[in-house]
Amino acid sequence: MTCVRERLASRAFTAIAVVIAVLWTTPTLGVLLSSFRPEEEIRTTGWWSVFGTPRLTLDNYAEVLSGGGNGSGRLAEHFVNSVVIALPSVLFPLVLAFLAAYALAWVDFRGRDALVVGIFALQIVPLQMALVPLLKLFSEGWLFLPAWHLTGPARFGQVWFAHTVFALPFAVFLLHNVLAGLPRDLIEAARVDGASHGTLLLRIVLPLARPALVTFAVIQFIWVWNDLLVALTLSGGTAETAPMTVGLVSLAGTYGNEWQRLTAGAFVAASVPLLVFLSLRRHFARGLLAGSVKG
Repeated sequence: MTCVRERLASRAFTAIAVVIAVLWTTPTLGVLLSSFRPEEEIRTTGWWSVFGTPRLTLDNYAEVLSGGGNGSGRLAEHFVNSVVIALPSVLFPLVLAFLAAYALAWVDFRGRDALVVGIFALQIVPLQMALVPLLKLFSEGWLFLPAWHLTGPARFGQVWFAHTVFALPFAVFLLHNVLAGLPRDLIEAARVDGASHGTLLLRIVLPLARPALVTFAVIQFIWVWNDLLVALTLSGGTAETAPMTVGLVSLAGTYGNEWQRLTAGAFVAASVPLLVFLSLRRHFARGLLAGSVKG
């Protein structure tokens, strides 16, 4: 009876999972098919009509990447800006958080526990509350910090700084839990053999913490790639520095009815995060469970 119940339960959960997956992906399928449909058909018929009278075109993607139509378009330029913003915005907090998490986990100093609690508490601070102080810092300076007064491509530095500051509390908290769960015997044995902190970091801790580092990198990359508020506020919103999220807003056209452009632009913008996730999904799945079991 137990085996029969387990099989029935397994089949039931499998069926439920399939139904949820179909319901979840159906809108995405509709947007994907619409991105290949001509403008006049998108305005007059639903996306499901493509199965009856398929008329597909690549003009929408050409228009989105090269520009034209009622909006500015030209997502190719914004694509480069997104890459320039995303990569440093992932690497900076990743390196800083890794060093900080190691110090909090394996270096004894006064006030360490209070500092961990304080870093954890910083995660509840809304991003929106920090934008005005950041703008004041960049424009007027604060205490011993001078004003930045950046223009043109140099404004990328403001976006990198903001994303790094916002990401550090979560990154330190995540990596600290992982590094604190490493086998103490292994660390102590390396110390007895004369290993320095640099050797411990690079040869022992880094390989063991790789799944957690990849997990944070994927989460941070997707967050930065899809960010609109910080990029629009701190990059200036110009074509010279604005990422793809800002470019997507212009694709709607004057009256917000350029659906063929929006659907194509959405999949151009989603292609990179999708490839990043698929290429690192194994490490990502392992990193989600890292630190959950003490070893």
